[in-house]
Amino acid sequence: MNQPVETVTGPVDASKLGKTLVHEHFFFGYPGFHGDFTRGRFDWNEKRNQGIEVAERIMQHGVETVIDPTPNDCGRNPLLLREISEATGLQIICSTGYYYEGEGATPYFTFRQSLGTAEDEIHELFLTEVTEGIEGTGIKPGIIKLASSKGEITPYEKMFFRAGAKVQAQTGIPILTHTQEGTMGLEQVKLLLEHGADPSKLVIGHMCGTTDIHQHFEVLKQGVYVAFDRFGLQGIVGAPADEERMAVFLGLAALGYEKQLLLSHDTVNIWLGKEPILPESIAHLLRNWTPVHLFERIIPMMKEKGCPEEKLNKILNENPMHIFTGRKEEAEKNNQAGKAGLS
Repeated sequence: MNQPVETVTGPVDASKLGKTLVHEHFFFGYPGFHGDFTRGRFDWNEKRNQGIEVAERIMQHGVETVIDPTPNDCGRNPLLLREISEATGLQIICSTGYYYEGEGATPYFTFRQSLGTAEDEIHELFLTEVTEGIEGTGIKPGIIKLASSKGEITPYEKMFFRAGAKVQAQTGIPILTHTQEGTMGLEQVKLLLEHGADPSKLVIGHMCGTTDIHQHFEVLKQGVYVAFDRFGLQGIVGAPADEERMAVFLGLAALGYEKQLLLSHDTVNIWLGKEPILPESIAHLLRNWTPVHLFERIIPMMKEKGCPEEKLNKILNENPMHIFTGRKEEAEKNNQAGKAGLS
């Protein structure tokens, strides 16, 4: 296949990615965590060892690659990820990108937006990291991360989408998005395509936040990938129960869309700053929000409900590979099969 994919330890052939989780965070901190001096000193070795434990736990289930789309403003740390990868052999793909306006570190680019320079600077930042590496480390991101708000893509967020689409058109790097509660998926796709993005290299994330299957149809018809990537996350941030998102996933897979579906959890495995203290009721709902929940509970349940193991293996092993190689003709063929199933 000879399609290189950038990981934190260097490029690998896309055919070597293997079983892949497409959206997990080893480390994540909401902007502002740097200023919380009550959290104690950041202990590099402690964080490294915690990350190694997470990686080893994931690898016990045959996972070979994890995409970690932590935004630049939420604690992305490629050097720490590289040490985890080198210690375990887990292939980790990091990102370049920024979080949505409501929870990202917005003042910097908001100020520069007022000066009229922000969008060009965002484009330059993305392109520099993709082509030259991150902060002099030589580590290159394998994806661009973009994010939008609930029910809208704000003018601030649109700058990042336009810049990201332009860089993808220039370099071929895939784009992975955050939809808030599964909203704006179709709008994200249309905006990205309008500015030159390749639909076969677009992953619309957190679409499992909506259980309206018709919204999924509209997005999938554009030839993009849809990620059911929050299994285990339920009862907060508008997330539905696992049983509900599973029903939508199984319905789409049965209708012939399996070549455009992806699976993951969106876990935050190690919080930067202080660990959140959750009310008991929320903690109970999140008890299975771990990076192995799919393998220990969800996939066995999907098999019991009639989803073939072969189909699930393709979703976990082949679809992530094709994010990087592109698959326009297969997506279109799959769209026709899906439409035939609805007729």
